[in-house]
Amino acid sequence: MTSRHILVVEDEEKIASLLCDYLKEAGFRTSTQNNGDRVLAQIKKDPLDLILLDIMLPGKNGIELCREIRQFSNIPIIMITARVEEIDRLLGLELGADDYICKPFSPREVVARVKAIFRRMHAEPLTHNLVIGSISLDDKTHQVMIDKQVLNLTPNEFGLLKIMMRRPNRVFSRSELINRVQGYDFEGYDRTIDSHIKNLRKKIAQKLPGQEIITTVYGVGYKFSASSD
Repeated sequence: MTSRHILVVEDEEKIASLLCDYLKEAGFRTSTQNNGDRVLAQIKKDPLDLILLDIMLPGKNGIELCREIRQFSNIPIIMITARVEEIDRLLGLELGADDYICKPFSPREVVARVKAIFRRMHAEPLTHNLVIGSISLDDKTHQVMIDKQVLNLTPNEFGLLKIMMRRPNRVFSRSELINRVQGYDFEGYDRTIDSHIKNLRKKIAQKLPGQEIITTVYGVGYKFSASSD
C-alpha cells in the first residue's frame, strides 16, 4: 500500500523539518511549501492525502488558502496556528478545516491527529446505505445525495451527518458529537461542532430550501429530523 502523502505548509523551516521527520517516521510521505502564493498550484499538481496548513504565511495566509481549497477539494486540512484566540480557531473550522492545533505543539500530537483523521475516513463502512427522506448517504463511497444531486461534504461534515442519520430523532450533545467525529477529546472546544453544523446546514439548505433537517435542541445539542422529506 502506497504511503499517504502529506503537504506541510509552514514558513518556519525548523518546524516544517520537525513535522516532516515525525511524519516520515510514522510512515507518511511528505512535501513542504513555505509560501502561501504557491500552495494552490502544488495541490492541483501533486496527489495529496492531507494538508497541514499554517495560518501565518508569506503571501496568502492559511485562512484564505483554506477557503480557496474548499472551493474545489475536500482534502482533509489541519490548521496550525500561533494565535490562541477562539475566533481564529472557529473561523478556520467554519471554512471547512477538519482540525486545528496550536503552537507550541508536540509533534507526536500532530501525528496522532493525522492518524485519527485517516482512521475516520477509512473506518469500516456501513453494510447498507442510509436513506431518510430525500437524503441518501453511502458510507463506502463517502457520498451524500439529495434528490440525485451530490452534496459535497468535508470528512467532518460527512461524519456528523452519518452519526445523526444512524440514530434519527436522537439528540446528540456537542461533546458526544465531537468525540465521535474526531476520535479523541478535542481540547474541550465543544463549540467547534457548531461551526461544522452551521456549514452542514448551509449545504443541505442549498438543496432543500426551507426545510429544517438538523434541529438544535437548546441546552442539549443537535438531532437529525427523521420526518423531513
